[in-house]
Order: sequence, then C-alpha cells, then structure tokens
Amino acid sequence: MNSQPLTSGTLMFDGGIGTTISPSDAPLKRPDSQSRLDRVLILDGNTRSALAATRSLGMKGVHVVVADENKRTLAGASRYCSERFTYPSPTGDLEGFLATVKRECSRREIGVILPMTDISTSTVLRHREEFEPLRVPFAELKAFEALTDKWRLFQLAQQLNLSMPKTQFVRDINSLGDVFQALKFPVVLKPHRSMISSNGRWIATSVRYARSVEELKAIAARYEYFSRHPFMIQEYISGQAEGVFVLCDQGKPIVFFAHRRLRERPPTGGVSVLSESIEPNPEAQRIARTILEHVGWHGVAMVEFKVSAEGTPYLMEVNGRFWGSLQLAIDAGADFPWLLYQSAIGTDLDKVKPYSTGVKCRWLLGDLVSLWKVLISNGSGPHPLPFGKVQSILQFLNFFEKASRCEVNRWDDLRPFWLEMTQYARELGSSFVKRIVRPRI
Repeated sequence: MNSQPLTSGTLMFDGGIGTTISPSDAPLKRPDSQSRLDRVLILDGNTRSALAATRSLGMKGVHVVVADENKRTLAGASRYCSERFTYPSPTGDLEGFLATVKRECSRREIGVILPMTDISTSTVLRHREEFEPLRVPFAELKAFEALTDKWRLFQLAQQLNLSMPKTQFVRDINSLGDVFQALKFPVVLKPHRSMISSNGRWIATSVRYARSVEELKAIAARYEYFSRHPFMIQEYISGQAEGVFVLCDQGKPIVFFAHRRLRERPPTGGVSVLSESIEPNPEAQRIARTILEHVGWHGVAMVEFKVSAEGTPYLMEVNGRFWGSLQLAIDAGADFPWLLYQSAIGTDLDKVKPYSTGVKCRWLLGDLVSLWKVLISNGSGPHPLPFGKVQSILQFLNFFEKASRCEVNRWDDLRPFWLEMTQYARELGSSFVKRIVRPRI
C-alpha cells in the first residue's frame, strides 16, 4: 500500500486549548468513498495517546472507532468516541487479533487505522498487506525496526557520528567481563527493545541503573531481558529531558515540535507527567532530521534526548509511533493526529501559524504517583531526586498555573478521568490484598 503525500505546513489546534467479535477471514471492504475515509480505527484505546487522538479527530467530525483488549478504556470512555470493540491480545493470540480487527474494519467500513503502541504498530506493519486497502500512514517495517530496536539505533547513531552516551554493546551475559574496564559508574543498562519475545511469551523491559560492577552483574543475572538477550551499557547522562516530535513525508521531515519534561514518573527519570512546549534545540532537531532522513521515515516519530548543562543533546531513543504526552502538542497547536489523518486521506495541509511555546500539560494521576515516590524515597538511589519533598508537594499543589492544562481530566470530557481513577483504585486494592494474603515463610 502506498502512503499518501503530504504538503508542508503546521496546523493550529482549533478547539481551545463493544463487543468481542469471533475471528473471520472475510476480505476487507474497499474504502473507496469519502465517507469511509471519515471513519478511523484507533487501536490500544486504554493509552493516553489514544485518548488524545480520539479527542483531536472526534472534535473535527471524524467518526472514531476505538478498540482495545479491554472493554473499558480511556479513549472508549471519551464523548468523541463513536464506536468501540475489543480484540484478542496481539501477543497472546496473533491470528485472533488480525482476524478480529480485519472483520471489524470491514463491518464498520473503516478507512484509516492508527495503532498506538510498539506491539500493535509492528504487528500492523508486519501484516500490512492483509489490511489493504485501509490507509496505514506509517513507515515501512524495515525503517520501524531500524529505529525501535535500540541496539540498531545506537549502532546507526555511531555510524552517523551523532551525539549519544558512551555505549558498550553486550551480546550476551557471558561477555560482560570484556566491558568492565571501559565503564565509569553509575551506568545505565538499556534493553534493546521495550517489549521482547522470550520463550513464546512477551515480556516488558525496563531501563536499570548500576553503581558498581557487583550491582551490574546482579541486575544482568536477575532480569531475563538482560541475561538472555542483547543489551547496552551506557554512561549516565544528567540533564534536562527533551523531545523532538516530527511528521515526515516519505523521508522528508516537514513538521517539528519540541517539549521539555518538567516532572517525570519515576521522578528520577521516566514518563513525562508535566511537560512544556519549547522551541526545538537546533542540534537536537538536526540529529532527529538526520536519523529520520537516513531511514526514509514516513509518519510521526518522537526522538528523545537528554540535554546536558552545557547544552549538548544526547540521543536517548526513538519512538516510531504516537507518544504519551501527545495532548501537549495538540494543545500547543501541533495537532499531530489531525495532520497524520490528513496525510492518510491525501488532503493538502493548510499553512497556518506555528505552535505556541510555554504551553504546559499535566498528567494528574502520573504526577500524584511521582509525588508519592518522592515522599517515600530515602535518597539511596543511583542518582538524586530532582526536588526535595517539601518543594515537590508545593509544586504538585500548584493547580492554577497560567497556560497549563490537565491531560486526561477535561471539563468537557470527564469520563476518561473517572475511569482512570477507578482503574488505579482497583489496581491499588488488588495489590494491597495480595500483600495481605501473601504467605509468610
């Protein structure tokens, strides 16, 4: 399937700031009418990016269908979701996932499909021909694999002589001894993927920190995604976390957006819970452009950096899909879901004003969890907390900051927030019960 061309431009945000179907191999109906192109399927409905995309497209009159493994989802709870359905897990029942999504796309006359996570994106791209003639406005699988596999990404960054942390590539745990002399602690252990298939199952990976050789050995032996798979050991870079977000047309970056993370979960570095739109760091923008042009990228991508006190941006990773803090870009005027949808249906992008800087977006639940992590911390981690406990409390209680909005809880669309809080309360309750009934030896 050929992706549709784009025309350069940036759009301002115009709105202020199921059931499980049995698998079927029925052929997809051809979305040859404009009405079908007005119908979009968003996968991974319980992600914040899916919620942001649903609101963005739904506000503009697009018929949004939300799907997920679960019946109750953030995007599915939005007033801007028109229909919803569930599908089998792509990691546990690939054939069921493909058959269900294909059947529902045909039955609901979907014209465009937007996956939101690495798993669903790679699955759709790997089986792209099966979804034709649906529009899938993403890069080819080869390019996606080149950037989302961190081992390959940093090998490429070295070849292109781009700024990145000093990196040791470890093919297996038995070769660890070969790299010890080159290490300066603390170091970062980074898996080559965010999700890894191992022994017929998928496991979620996580970055780990080590302050000594002994701690490094223990971590590598403890976690399967280190002990049985390739990984990297990188120098720890302290500094400001920033992201450069890009929309590309067949290898040509045409829209840029940037933000900096003001608070994260966990507080020592991770997912953004409070971020602010900024002008792109020129060198970070150059690095992002170089990488994306090199692989011939198409569609959206997020390129993450740590910017040192001297102003040097160090490449951290690339996400070849929508990102968690997507709502900030939309609020600031870089409406990536709408831009990507327009690219999918072949509509020229209107040239309007660039996005606004200084706009902030807050994930309230994530911010609350981050605050709790600060309050219970004893300061024994591999690197210090960014703020003290009193300062963290005062920052959290600042609900009236100018140009700041909450990401999930919006007054005109509150159901996703209530669902999110309900889901979290259930998770806490389940965790508490497990601790109470855990057998004591």
